[in-house]
Amino acid sequence: MILVKLRLRHNSIRMRLTRPEVDALAAGRAVEESVAFGPDSEAILTYGVEGCDEASATDARLAGNRVVVSLPRTAAVQWAAGDEVSIEFTKLIGDGAELNVLIEKDFACLNPRRGEDEADMFPNPNAETAC
Repeated sequence: MILVKLRLRHNSIRMRLTRPEVDALAAGRAVEESVAFGPDSEAILTYGVEGCDEASATDARLAGNRVVVSLPRTAAVQWAAGDEVSIEFTKLIGDGAELNVLIEKDFACLNPRRGEDEADMFPNPNAETAC
């Protein structure tokens, strides 16, 4: 199940990925999710992250109704295997403006929420200190 979470805020993109999504990314598979605003394909926003063997740097782009963040596959593999929580980069978008991109491992909540399955999320590093 794909659950990539997306947060957009003035010139910033934040995506959170579950453990299976991070593993898929490291294996060279793209992970993506969609939000439908209507039945037509033009009314569906798709967003995701891909690890590319050809990519030498991180990138983010908007193509039609698709938001795509690209990472070098080597970076995705290192991130998946390591303790780093996030990959962050800034893209110059012209006229002195920047787009800030943050890709994070999605941690389980400290206070479980009814109706949410968090089995595929990363263990919260603060779980030991929760009361």
